[in-house]
Amino acid sequence: MYLGIDLGTSAVKTVLVDDAQRVIASESRPLATASPRPGYSEQDPAQWIDAVFATLDALKASHGTELAAVEGIGLSGQMHGATLLDASSRPLRPCILWNDGRSAAECRVLEQRWPALRATTGNKAMPGFTAPKLLWIATHEPDVFAATKLVLLPKAYLRLVLSGEAIEDVSDASGSLWLDAARRDWSDAALAATGLSRDHMPRLVEGCAPATILRGELARRWGMTRPPIIAGGAGDNPAGAVGIGAIAPGTAFISLGTSGALLAPTSTIAANADRAVHTFCHAVPGMWIQAGAILSAASCLAWAARLFGITEAELLAPLGSRPQAPSPVSFLPYLAGERTPHDDPAVRGTLDGLSHGTDRTAVVQAVLEGVAFALADCRDALADAGIEIAEADVIGGGSRSAFWLSVLANVLNVRIHRLAGGETGAAFGAARLGRLAVTGEAIDTVCTRPQRIEAFEPDAGLTDAYAERLHAWRELYRPRH
Repeated sequence: MYLGIDLGTSAVKTVLVDDAQRVIASESRPLATASPRPGYSEQDPAQWIDAVFATLDALKASHGTELAAVEGIGLSGQMHGATLLDASSRPLRPCILWNDGRSAAECRVLEQRWPALRATTGNKAMPGFTAPKLLWIATHEPDVFAATKLVLLPKAYLRLVLSGEAIEDVSDASGSLWLDAARRDWSDAALAATGLSRDHMPRLVEGCAPATILRGELARRWGMTRPPIIAGGAGDNPAGAVGIGAIAPGTAFISLGTSGALLAPTSTIAANADRAVHTFCHAVPGMWIQAGAILSAASCLAWAARLFGITEAELLAPLGSRPQAPSPVSFLPYLAGERTPHDDPAVRGTLDGLSHGTDRTAVVQAVLEGVAFALADCRDALADAGIEIAEADVIGGGSRSAFWLSVLANVLNVRIHRLAGGETGAAFGAARLGRLAVTGEAIDTVCTRPQRIEAFEPDAGLTDAYAERLHAWRELYRPRH
């Protein structure tokens, strides 16, 4: 038995997976995000721990025998968050999250201070990454910066609580701007540029490697026969890739979670930092992931549901299974700024083309199309780095909507696949990493592809209409920085 724990932005999800790779139980608990000022996004690390423990307590109550047999645990988590700990390993302040835009000025300072940043990390300095957040802390909260003894990403803080050890995997670490992506090790020059050293960083491991073991008292709390091994784990998107077997070139996929991404595993680094393409180490050795990332995806649908005061399912029901034509309304999904290709934390969303005849269905369709158009921007940025997308699988909560997947197929003009179990991608991928850490099996024998249960083909008439609309949609963007 193996556990996969995904520390997301909106929820923690824990899955219990057997030796046949069947998810036999899952539990989730919601998480709250605070925005003390416009553009800020923070979470209290204590709620992560409470949520994870609640999922495991629930699994003990419902599947105690199976939980007792767990041998390996894999962790995945939201990337980039800055969790600052004091000398006693206590958080000094709320974690600054991946979608926090406060450190735009610090990004410019960081690139000036360390000109080799893009060549070394494969990334452009953007406010979502971790390193600029530390420069912001040094300027605006100097007492906190001075007291900081350890900087951890969210899932590394969870591992610290679970095991007592500060350890991070290279995939999550590569979203910090402190990692030399080619060497898969901390960059001393990067750390020095933010006033830090290796002493402030956790030990690094590969995602499928054994990292540590669960504390004995926690193993007893959950009735485990012996303390399970905890794997290196992965950032949420690399973990999602492991969950759907996207571990080799040619296995592109789309993540439609709170945020969104178009991701392509590569055997060499194919960076395009100038257009805000992300370079991450993969969760398996010798592989990398190139990604176009958008800050708001399924969260746009959640926003629309709040706006109209009904559920997301009620919003989607009138749309049917496929579009007949593009919506007369256009939506820019920049509710929290944008990464690829604009790197603009200040831009905000737009609804354009409203009239007296505009109804709710037209607005909802425009929301889904706006996210698809943003992913088309990601596709083109990846193409500039030499990565062509011929087809794509989709994971995340947004993969439930056939209408949305049909829109994606027509906007991107590629075949889109819905997968069996696509909504459990990151947690399931984490469980696979936990298994690999225990068994040492060949990666490709464990990280197999799931069944593709439905294909969405582009329609020639619609692709032309969406290509024309995409051109007009791009004209709506106006930088605000």
